[in-house]
Amino acid sequence: MGPGWKGRRVHAMMERDESGAGAHPRLLPTSATLMRPRAIIAEDEPLLREELAELLGALWPQLDVVAQAGNGIDALRALEQHAPDVLFLDILMPGMTGLEVARQVNGRCHVVFLTAYDQHAIAAFEQGAVDYVLKPATAARLATTVGRLKARIGHPAQAMDSVLHELGVPAKGHLRWINASQGQTVRIITVEDIAYFQADSKYTRVVTPQGESLIRKPIKELLEELDPATFWQIHRSTIVNVNAIAGVVRDERGRPQVRLKRGAELLPVSDAYAFRFKQM
Repeated sequence: MGPGWKGRRVHAMMERDESGAGAHPRLLPTSATLMRPRAIIAEDEPLLREELAELLGALWPQLDVVAQAGNGIDALRALEQHAPDVLFLDILMPGMTGLEVARQVNGRCHVVFLTAYDQHAIAAFEQGAVDYVLKPATAARLATTVGRLKARIGHPAQAMDSVLHELGVPAKGHLRWINASQGQTVRIITVEDIAYFQADSKYTRVVTPQGESLIRKPIKELLEELDPATFWQIHRSTIVNVNAIAGVVRDERGRPQVRLKRGAELLPVSDAYAFRFKQM
C-alpha cells in the first residue's frame, strides 16, 4: 500500500478552513455510530407477516425487524421487551385486537396499521399522523409508508387517542391484561387467566394456574378497573374470578370458604361478602 493512499486517507479525514492555514479533524459517520431504527410486525397470518418483512427488507435495509407477533398479547410482550421505533399492527388479531394494543402503545412508538379495505377506518387514519397499509401490502404502497416513517423517526410518535376516537373505540373499558413481576422477568397476563388477586404487604399477589406474580396496584384500584360481573370481592384483601370457583365449603365454625377449580387452597369469605354465596 503506497504513500499515495495514505495521503488520500488523511485528506478525507481532515477539513481545512477557508484560509488554508490549518486543518482540524472532522468526525465522519460510521455504521457503528448510526442508530438503526427498530420495528415489530404484529400480524396473525404467517404468510402475510413474512411477505411484509421481506418487502421491508428490500425497501428499507437499515430497518431492523427485531420481533414478529401473531396475536395481540405477544405484540405487547414484544413491545415491552424491544421498545421499537415502529410497530406494524394488524387491526384484527386474536387475544387482543390491534386497536386494543394501540391504546396501550399510545405515543410510545410510531404505528402503522395493517388493515383490509375499510373506507371508514382509512378516513379516520388520514385525520392524523398515523399510517395504514392495506393487506396484502404492495411494494408501491409500502414505499410511501417507508418514506413517511423515515421523516418521522426521531420525532415524538402520534398519540392514538384521536384516531381511536374517530374509529369509535370506547375511551376506556374493563381491565384486560396486567404487567406482573415474576422473579427478574415481567409477565403480561390476561385477566381471564387469573384465578384471584390477594393483598400481600405492599404488593398484590396475582395467582394463575401456572403460578404467582406480584403487582403494586392495590385491591381498591383493581376493583375499579375489573369487570364486576366476573371478579367478585370476597374479602377486604381478596378478589376472585367467578369462572375459577368450583364451589363453597364451610369451616368448623360455619364460615364460607371458596374452593377453586384448580389448586387445594381455600379462600376465606368475610361476613360482608357472604351474601354472594347464599344460593350455593
